[in-house]
Amino acid sequence: MSSQANEQGTRTVRQARGGMRVSAYILMDFWRNLRNFANSFFIIVLPTVLFLIFGVSADWNEFDLPDGTGNVSAHTMVGIAVYGAATATTSLAGSAAVELQQGWGRQLALTSMPHGMFVLAKSIIALVMAAFPVLLINLVGLFTATEMDPERWIATALLTVVASLPFALYGLLAGLAFRSDAAVGAAAGLLVVLGFLGNNFFPLDGILLDIGRFTPMYGVTALARYPLTGGDILSTGEGTLGTDPLWALLLNIVAWSVVFTVGCFLLRRRSTARR
Repeated sequence: MSSQANEQGTRTVRQARGGMRVSAYILMDFWRNLRNFANSFFIIVLPTVLFLIFGVSADWNEFDLPDGTGNVSAHTMVGIAVYGAATATTSLAGSAAVELQQGWGRQLALTSMPHGMFVLAKSIIALVMAAFPVLLINLVGLFTATEMDPERWIATALLTVVASLPFALYGLLAGLAFRSDAAVGAAAGLLVVLGFLGNNFFPLDGILLDIGRFTPMYGVTALARYPLTGGDILSTGEGTLGTDPLWALLLNIVAWSVVFTVGCFLLRRRSTARR
């Protein structure tokens, strides 16, 4: 009995030490990413500046939405916050993939941190970094032009962070495909185009809207806005251009998540086969 108790106690101590090491790694890597000027600028500063341009400075941002749940600034705020959160998860997931392929995985094997813990740590860091632009943009909106009910405000903010998760797969795909930080940066830069087509910055109509409905950013952005709009598509004039059913938005998200996941699986399999 005493031998079993000693073994259990030793195992508990090792697990506790492992937890402390993971916590220390999360704090260290989070601070490293936060101090990286390029990361912080594109993840936190640039989306906030875009919100000040598109969501605060223009006069039409004070107009109420057709259903009276908020104003145009709130609609723009959610879209740009989704763009910022997606940029965070794309950059960090892609960088993690590059690090593992450049030998960081072998270095981790020499430590007591399991590979699964490394993935968990990176996931936590990505979510925290994704929350930064969401928090800052919402604070700017709160003290400037944005008007929205508190419960809708909280719901859209939470959905915005959740909506960024499929873009971790997108970033992972870029990291596995090109194996360079520059390529991951280019993939994050491409989100500007995807954000434009995803209706993130200002309302689209006509053929651009028709094309945008099939792009990766459209579904997650419309889902994050759903507590505010109920699926209504804001028009550049008065009224709306129709309504996106919830099932269509979820189908868009699932379809692109599957595409990114299959791409990651195939690239990982190709990489393993070469070894």
